[in-house]
Formats: sequence, structure tokens, C-alpha cells
Amino acid sequence: MNQPLIDLVNISKSFDGDIVLDDLNLSVQENTFVTLLGPSGCGKTTTLRIIGGFERPDKGSVIFSGNDITKLPPNKRQLNTVFQKYALFPHMNIAENIAFGLKIKGKSKSYIQDKIKYALKLVNLDGFENRSIDSLSGGQQQRIAIARAIVNEPKLLLLDEPLGALDLKLRQDMQYELIRLKNELGITFIYVTHDQEEALTMSDTIVVMNQGYIQQMGSPEQIYNEPENAFVADFIGESNIVNGIMVRDELVEIFGAKFPCVDKGFGQNVPVDVVIRPEDIDLLQPGEGSLDGIVTHLIFKGVHYEMEVTTPDGFEWLVHSTDMFPVGQKVSIHVDPFDIQIMNKPESEDEEALGVNE
Repeated sequence: MNQPLIDLVNISKSFDGDIVLDDLNLSVQENTFVTLLGPSGCGKTTTLRIIGGFERPDKGSVIFSGNDITKLPPNKRQLNTVFQKYALFPHMNIAENIAFGLKIKGKSKSYIQDKIKYALKLVNLDGFENRSIDSLSGGQQQRIAIARAIVNEPKLLLLDEPLGALDLKLRQDMQYELIRLKNELGITFIYVTHDQEEALTMSDTIVVMNQGYIQQMGSPEQIYNEPENAFVADFIGESNIVNGIMVRDELVEIFGAKFPCVDKGFGQNVPVDVVIRPEDIDLLQPGEGSLDGIVTHLIFKGVHYEMEVTTPDGFEWLVHSTDMFPVGQKVSIHVDPFDIQIMNKPESEDEEALGVNE
């Protein structure tokens, strides 16, 4: 494999005695779209700020293209950052905002003019040079902030929840814009968000974080279909997470019912966590599946129906289906063996934070 563009090595960071990052290691390959995903306080923005040079780690190294840049200030790094608050200069027009970094670098007037035109075309805002910042919508302002970053030709673009202030439709439009820009420019993107859908839509690689640790790193498909622990399963999409007993290889018991699965190597009669996605549950006639229940809740979501099926143990199973089963109907739950995820139970809170699941 090629040398990573960014290597974070044994990074730790505390604020006022609270550990935010604990011995974090992360490698990012060139020309990839990597998303740091996790709840508030998980350490994702601190990680981004350390890469950008806005925070200094307490220990550890930031390696950029093989060079240690841990002590370099932000303006000496081959990267740019786009924040949620766009930090555009209201007293300057669009062209002046975009040209700001280039002027500081002492580029020629003709070079700057060419770059402004190129950047505006790239973000689909041709002809906006002389507009004021106040005349732009939130989405347009965000595009200008991105244009200002990309004219500097950074090797790496850091984006800290840049779409958080936009409405849903604009946010979706901008997601596609960012994917297009990454493909056209060949820049590496590191993107911070707590929005799972955003991460799944845009990323080549998702890094799921919690309590200063990386819980799992992989493609969107891997993260969604093969979560390594209950935290990842619960955070990415909706899940039914239940206690189970691994009876033997390829057979798990849930609430007294036996479910064939494909997992092996857990031992016999071992307590495990079982993850089943709501769209992977088939509802059949009573007695035809592994576990009987009754439909206790029904909502039409447009693409599918969302139902809750309560089984005799009192657990409410979340089910997504294009078939509608009315409230009160008796049903039976069936799940294909490949759609059942088995995970070791963490033995302690520390293991839970670490996402230990060997």
C-alpha cells in the first residue's frame, strides 16, 4: 500500500484533566473521503483540529506525507479547513474572499483572477465575483467557503460539520457537490459529522468514534452491515440489539427461540449481543418463523412501513417492511442467518468504551 497522506501516531489530548483522545492511531490514504463520525464529545473535532494545527496533542505525532508536522502552525501545512461557521469576511465581496489566501501568498493578479473564475465554476457559482456575502443563501455561502479553500490547492481539505446549518434539501445537494468536488480535484477530504446518513452517503471510509477511541473503521457497507460492537450497530442506522445465548456454532438462542446464524468460534452456551437490522426481519404467519409476537405499533414512512412487534418476553422489535401488518395482528419473526450479527459482550465499562470485541 502507498504511504498514507496523514498518519496520527499515539495521539492523546486532555482538556482540564478530561481525556478527549486516548492513544489514538489513524492512517488516511491520499485521494480518499474519510468521515469521522460519532456523538458530541467523542473526540472527532479535536482530532480534526490536531490535524489542522489548531490544537497541539499532549503526546503523539502528526505525520503528513512522511514528515512530522506536529509543531507546524496551520498556515505552514498543506491543508485548508472549512468550518460550520463559514468565517467569510462580510466587508469583502465574493472575489475578495476567495482571493484572500492567494494574496497572502503573493500570487500575481492574473493568476488570482484565473483561480477565482475556476473556483466559482467548480462550485456552480459562475459570475458571482462582485456579489456581497450578505446577498447569498446559506448553501451559497458554504460553496464560497469551499471555493476559498480549494483555490489554495491543498493536498487535504478538513471539513468540520460544514453542512450543519443548512436545511435538509440544501444539505443533500451539498453532499453530492462535495462528492463531485473530491472526484474532480483529487483532494483528500477528512470530514467531521454526527449525522450517520451524511457519513454513509459521502464517505469512502468511516471512522466511528466514542469516548476518545476509534470503535470501528471501514467502508460504509462494512460499518452498516458488519458492526463490530453494539455501540457501532446502535449509532449507525436503527438496530434491534438483544441478549442472546450462543448455543453452538451457527445457532443462537434469543428469548428462548433458536435462530440459525453464520457465526462461529464463540463457544457453547455463551452470552452474546445479537444485532438485527429492522429491514432484515420478515414477518410471517404465526408459527412459521422463529419467534411469535403481535404488532403493537404502525407508522407509514413513505418507502416502507415501520412497525413494532412485541414478543412474549416484552421486547419491542423494530421492523421495516414494504408489507403492512395492522396493529393487533399476530405474526412470526423470521431472520435469514446471514442477517444476524453476533458480538461478544464487553466484560467491563472500559472494554465497552474501547469497543473490544475480539
